[in-house]
Amino acid sequence: MDAVRGLGTLALGSRLKRLSEYMMRETQLVYDGIDVAFDPYWFPVFSVILQKEETTTNAISEVTLTSQPSVTQTLKKLCDAGLVELSVSKKDKRKKLVVASPEGLKMAEQLKPVWAIMKNYTHQLTQHPTQNLSEQLNRIEDILQKEPMHRSILNDITMSNHNKTPIVDFKPEYAKAFYKLNIEWLETFFYVEDYDREVLSKPDQYILSKGGHIYFIMHDGEVAGTVALMKVNDKVFELTKMAVNPKLRGLKLGQKLMQHSLDEAKRMNLEKVILYSNTLLENAIYIYRKYGFIEIPVEADCPYERCNIKMEFKIKE
Repeated sequence: MDAVRGLGTLALGSRLKRLSEYMMRETQLVYDGIDVAFDPYWFPVFSVILQKEETTTNAISEVTLTSQPSVTQTLKKLCDAGLVELSVSKKDKRKKLVVASPEGLKMAEQLKPVWAIMKNYTHQLTQHPTQNLSEQLNRIEDILQKEPMHRSILNDITMSNHNKTPIVDFKPEYAKAFYKLNIEWLETFFYVEDYDREVLSKPDQYILSKGGHIYFIMHDGEVAGTVALMKVNDKVFELTKMAVNPKLRGLKLGQKLMQHSLDEAKRMNLEKVILYSNTLLENAIYIYRKYGFIEIPVEADCPYERCNIKMEFKIKE
């Protein structure tokens, strides 16, 4: 029994507060679910900053109907997160100007489609006509009890991303992207070995003609990432040459490529998939373990100088 709900309009403030806290928690779960470090309590202030070339604490306080101390506290958190920058006005040294940082603008572009999905969700949640606010709250709470808000939104995001990020097989016109993405990744984290350049520049000779496969994940019609399954023998393939455009973080493109590769391995009736990596790549190792890869010994004649860990995913015992 919901005692607060049973009090009707007498507990209207408590119910609104409870709903607000629920939606903030659920929104945070959405951001966590897409690996974006953003606090939902920042949104009103951040959205005002995005709409202006530059603004001030006073101006933000006025348009958000929020106290200056509260705005100042939020701005500090946004600054600490690297999403906004503060500067002194050239006209009035006493005035601090607030602008979105390059990182903030980048995050905003990443979150705009997410915010659009959230807006559509809340619109659908509240559009049904009711006689009064209490009845509307009853309806909203009934819907949220059937399925948590974050789960519905994350499902919509997944469907949206799936439609925008199909995974396709190798085509000759994607060869340059295969080479470029992998070289950029190697230069960022390690160095490019002669063996890398040889394989990456001749994927047909070293991978495809030997029975391997190369996949590409697309985003808005452009190649966003790639991965290969290189044949070791009829029952074992190597997961290799995975690289994703770093500008598209948060979309979990690497994990989508991983899942697709493992699905294909199962479809091919393989016994296992192996991979070579380096323990410096902590996030990557975490993802491999998450998908079920376990560590096995690295052979003495390993083809990669930078490798210090080998893992396998068993499909069949």
